[in-house]
Amino acid sequence: MIPGGYPQVSVRRKLQLAPWFIIGLIVANGLHLLPGQAEETPHGGSRPRRGSVTAQPSPAAAARVDIPAAYLELYRDAVKQHCPGLSWTILAGVGKVESNHGRAQLLGVRSGLNSAGCCAGPMQFNLTDGPPSTWAKYGHGSPYDPGDAIPAAARKLCADGAARPGGLVPAIAGYYGGTTANPPTAGYVAHVRCAAHAYGGGTVRDLTRCFA
Repeated sequence: MIPGGYPQVSVRRKLQLAPWFIIGLIVANGLHLLPGQAEETPHGGSRPRRGSVTAQPSPAAAARVDIPAAYLELYRDAVKQHCPGLSWTILAGVGKVESNHGRAQLLGVRSGLNSAGCCAGPMQFNLTDGPPSTWAKYGHGSPYDPGDAIPAAARKLCADGAARPGGLVPAIAGYYGGTTANPPTAGYVAHVRCAAHAYGGGTVRDLTRCFA
């Protein structure tokens, strides 16, 4: 109810203003400025749609201890340049699970292909599927170079919808090559998200629990 002393607007004036009010609502809706249009992020808060910039968490203790400094910088820079709606912690979680940030002593991490005969580098890009292969589609340079592989992983996750509403889990599952209906894929997604949570706001102990 409008208080008695509040300035009144004539019906004629209301009709004159109505079209502009409707246009304003349409614009606000397109810019996602209306209430309830924020999208949930893995760490709470809101995430803009792909192409806009989201607030990124500062590296927590787990990230500073576990991730090599050069890799940490690459993860953070890659999302800024290639998928600003994605948290760098998710990208780092993928790097952790795939190769322990390039430190895993496994086939295919530094040279050749992995034990499955398909994937290579610290982010384990498929070199044999396609054509084009996953690496040929998203990568430039060498899949063994983290400076090339990490941005390529950000591009792939973004292309698969990681920064869109409801797209994060399917994008992570797709990176593994399956869906969460498959238990190994579901486990992969859980490990990535757990590591991401620790990197964005947890301790080294929290990270250890992810892989216990």
